[in-house]
Amino acid sequence: MSAAMKTEQSVRSGHDASATDQALALYVNGEPRQTRSLTLAGLIEEAGYSAAKVATAINGDFVPARARSTTELRSGDRIEIVAPRQGG
Repeated sequence: MSAAMKTEQSVRSGHDASATDQALALYVNGEPRQTRSLTLAGLIEEAGYSAAKVATAINGDFVPARARSTTELRSGDRIEIVAPRQGG
């Protein structure tokens, strides 16, 4: 695979191959976390939630599923990823 194809694929998945040395420091569900993901969709995938139905918010603002791939992350962001639970 060519370098251009790898970069395009990385950007589409929320990861930028050119930013590998620049991890973002943010909080996910109240816990400090480092990520190289540039979008909320990439972070969700990185955190292992890609197959789950989840609700998301950044800095207290709800982010709908359709907007996650274009929602950019910034250092210091406070991300909430909430998955529904079943039980009684």
